[in-house]
Amino acid sequence: MNTAEMLRILDSIARDRNIDRSLLLSDLEQAMVSAARKYFNTIDADEFTCTVDPMSGEMALFRRGEPVAMKPNDFGRIAAQTFKQVMIQRFRDDERNSILDEFSKRVGEIVTGTAQRYEGGALVATIDRAEAFMPRSEQIPGEQFAAGDRVRCLILDVREVGNQVKIVLSRGHEDFIKRLFEVEVPEVAERIIEVKAMAREAGFRTKLAVSSVDSKVDAVGACVGVRGSRIKNIVDELNGEKIDIVRWNESSQILIQNSLKPAEVEEISLCFELGRATVVVRDDQLSLAIGKRGQNVRLAARLTGWDIDILTPEEFNKGLEIMSATLQEEEGITEEMVGRLAALGMVSVFDIEEVGMEVLREELELDEEAAQRVMARAGVRAKEVAEQQQREKEEKERLRREQEELARRMLEEGVAPEAGDEAAAAILGASSFEAPAGGAGGEGAGVPTSADDEQRAADILGGGSGDNASS
Repeated sequence: MNTAEMLRILDSIARDRNIDRSLLLSDLEQAMVSAARKYFNTIDADEFTCTVDPMSGEMALFRRGEPVAMKPNDFGRIAAQTFKQVMIQRFRDDERNSILDEFSKRVGEIVTGTAQRYEGGALVATIDRAEAFMPRSEQIPGEQFAAGDRVRCLILDVREVGNQVKIVLSRGHEDFIKRLFEVEVPEVAERIIEVKAMAREAGFRTKLAVSSVDSKVDAVGACVGVRGSRIKNIVDELNGEKIDIVRWNESSQILIQNSLKPAEVEEISLCFELGRATVVVRDDQLSLAIGKRGQNVRLAARLTGWDIDILTPEEFNKGLEIMSATLQEEEGITEEMVGRLAALGMVSVFDIEEVGMEVLREELELDEEAAQRVMARAGVRAKEVAEQQQREKEEKERLRREQEELARRMLEEGVAPEAGDEAAAAILGASSFEAPAGGAGGEGAGVPTSADDEQRAADILGGGSGDNASS
């Protein structure tokens, strides 16, 4: 046996696969013991021992402490096959443990790998010397990689499954964008600028709230960079995903106002009992505040931790009027008491129905019977308002179908676009109705207005999207 060649092979394996050399020598000793037990047909695990000199590679075999005057070549084919199988298995175990230890320390780190193939929708890529996979849920929707493409991603998780190490990658996770900002914005990496909150819909839009510990450093400006140079690199890496950077504020009202930009907010009313913020915007800002398919308000709600209702001034005032009239039906409840509830963020009969009797008893100083009567009135009125809003929604849906049918007929008949606009406007004018008081909301909103209906109507009439991202 050429011991020098054996040591060179062990050194090469240790270097290429990042395995400690002493572990490989121990594996060699165990494989030799297994081969000896196979040759002598013994089941006693302690009968044989083996030592390998780490410098010379000389191997010494002992049986119950006595040297065995045999060389590995004397064991025959069956024992040699046992030696080979044990060595391969133990080398694989060592490599698996090495990968597990190495990548477990790199969870949350951005790495660059090479795409290999897709398996059941999951992308398989090689990272250094290991194979990793990116589940469909962690991919950016619509993004595809060809074999050999460079893939920049986040190591999301490393776990041992059976005899394999599963390395889970992600490009859709929020932490992926945080790490990209640490790479592109030195102030974020140095913790001068802190990402306080974040909400993301991968592939579409992300909102970040940032603050600076140094008053001389503008958090938003530093993240955007000169002429948008820093944010552009991140947007390019994400294939055009829009990123809104908002200024963090400890005041929930200011933070909600910042998070809804580019829409201009008129008024914000917070209800701490319900965790709900009622935001009032002008009619011309409504589509901006809601965003395309409700995306802007939805992300703002997740960013701030508040359920957000978007209302126009008319809707807000109508809701207050209905609530005030309903409550004042109970003897002893005055306009001032209603104003006290409104100051606490309860601005509609839906809110009164949700907060419960305890709040009414404490804030309005009512006895239990009076509070029950108020709750009953609010429940009945809320049901009536909900039914009215449902009728108005159905009317709007009918109008939308008429518009689509009209647009289809005009296309088939070759009617000029200008004439189509006039006809659609005529339908709108002939079918006007009052907007619902429920408003349009984010997550957890009571009875939201459909932003999709407004968008489709705007599309037919030649209008654009109300969405306006920072980047």
